[in-house]
Amino acid sequence: MTKRTVTKVNTLPKLQSKQRVAAYARVSSGKDAMLHSLSAQVNHYKKLIQENNEWAFIGVYADEALTGTKESRKEFQQLLKDCRAGLIDMVITKSISRFARNTVTLLKTVRELKAINVDVFFEEQNIHSISGEGEMILTFLATFAQEESRSVSDNMKWRIKKDFEKGTMWGGKSCLGYKLENKQLILVPDEAEIVRMIFQLYIDGSGADTIGNILDSKGIKPNTSKRWNRASIMTILSNYNYIGDLLLQKTYRENHLTKRKIINSGELDRYIVKNAHEPIISKEVYNKVQQVRKKAAQRINTSPYQVERIFRGMMRCGICGKAYTYRTTAHNKIWRCSFAVTKGKDACSAKQVPDKIIKEAANKILNRDEFDEAYFNSKVESIIVMPKNRLVFYIKYGSRKDFTWKECSRKDSWTPEMREQARLRALEQHKGGAQND
Repeated sequence: MTKRTVTKVNTLPKLQSKQRVAAYARVSSGKDAMLHSLSAQVNHYKKLIQENNEWAFIGVYADEALTGTKESRKEFQQLLKDCRAGLIDMVITKSISRFARNTVTLLKTVRELKAINVDVFFEEQNIHSISGEGEMILTFLATFAQEESRSVSDNMKWRIKKDFEKGTMWGGKSCLGYKLENKQLILVPDEAEIVRMIFQLYIDGSGADTIGNILDSKGIKPNTSKRWNRASIMTILSNYNYIGDLLLQKTYRENHLTKRKIINSGELDRYIVKNAHEPIISKEVYNKVQQVRKKAAQRINTSPYQVERIFRGMMRCGICGKAYTYRTTAHNKIWRCSFAVTKGKDACSAKQVPDKIIKEAANKILNRDEFDEAYFNSKVESIIVMPKNRLVFYIKYGSRKDFTWKECSRKDSWTPEMREQARLRALEQHKGGAQND
């Protein structure tokens, strides 16, 4: 038998991989001093991580002028996305209040990262979230940070209320006709003339869409967009500031956590400041416009077809992305792309869709014999109107279904009631013609 020979092969020394480290920085105000602080934080973390031989620098994620109580912070969300993708082993941040002031959000985020072995190190508190006692300490400290946020919010509300009681603006922004300087509205003459034109056109009978088209044709541009639209015109027509008075506390924040802005419908005191700045229009003109708006709203609300607008807010154009609006004609009830209606076919070539076609499509995709509004709303999230007569129904909980309809002639689309009305009109016209003979 041949003698076996065994040779030992020594293992190679294991290379110690570096810990991949990123940092998160945030300031809660857009003021110059705060943005300078943000820049300083970014430089600090970049230097801190790069100078540690055991760390690999991944990057600094930084948010400006966004509150720590919101989960919509762009850079923060990108940081979490990269952690989930396995690109980061540890996150360094200044403090709990920089990371999140909401205890629930903090613990939810920390627990998620801990589950994928991502550590969060809070410098001020000297806490590693992945440590055994980390979560317990974070719970206590985050609660205090959240309470501090509430206290700051209450103090801010008190300051704002005192300013309102003195007739002083708080926040706000410039609008067409005025620029905001040192909490005062200063009249801009050229823009003021545009405001006066809009009010006069509306009084003379032009609707908001028509006014927008007139301004576009004259080359007059809005301050914040490329073209005029119905919403921007109606905002101007309802702006109380144009008569020279101020209406303060028109909105308020829901609470210190959500920061959601809510229209003040009487929940809090409002303050009217007379002769606060130079007026652009008279009170008589403003009141007249509000009367016209009120009458127009009453006509819409009392329309016999109002109850049939069951798809309102659900339909969007697959070409331009704008909402579809409802209209009745002498022969049909249809839905049209709002952008195509206001700006013309050159702006959007989307086709109109008969109301009955949408109901037929809904019955088809939901396997129903008759259209039921309640059942439809419980199943369908939205409808996209695509080219070539295609409707895309987005079903709740993730699925989608397509439906293509066939064009039919106007005569074929008539209901028996429409045919009878047409017959009566023809008889009336014939009688009138015979009398003239």
